[in-house]
Amino acid sequence: MKEFEYFIRKGIVKKISIDKARAESLIQEAERKFKQVERILKKVGVDNENANDIVESSCDVLLGLIRAKMFLKGFGASGLGAHEAEVSFLYELNFNEQEINFIQKLRYFRNGIMYYGKKFDKEYAEKVIEFTKNNFLKLKRILNLD
Repeated sequence: MKEFEYFIRKGIVKKISIDKARAESLIQEAERKFKQVERILKKVGVDNENANDIVESSCDVLLGLIRAKMFLKGFGASGLGAHEAEVSFLYELNFNEQEINFIQKLRYFRNGIMYYGKKFDKEYAEKVIEFTKNNFLKLKRILNLD
C-alpha cells in the first residue's frame, strides 16, 4: 500500500476547502448503512446468500467514514486510484498496517462483487462484520475529535 503522500504528489488527492456539510452527509449515510447491516444480522443472520450484501455494505460504511474525515481535513480524491488513496489516508489516522491491508482487500473484493460476480461465503462475511464493528467505532471516535 502506497503512502498517502504518493497520491497527493500524483494529483489523485488534492487539497480542497473543508466541506463539513458533505462530511456530515457521508457520516449519516455510513451510520444508516451500518444500522441496516445490524438489522439484517439481528433478523436474518449471516449466511452464504447474504454474505455479498454484508461485505459490500460494510465496505461502503468504512469508506464513507474515511471520505468524511478527508473532507474535514480538506482533502478530496478523484480519478483512477481514488479509492486506494482513501484507504491510504488511514496511515494519516494512525491505523496499523494490518488494518489498512484488511480494508484495502475489502475494497478490492467489493469491486469483485460489483464488476466481476465474485461470491463470498458466511465465514468471510463474519470476519468483515467483526472488523467493521471495531473500526466503525474507531473511525467515529476519530471523526468526533475535530
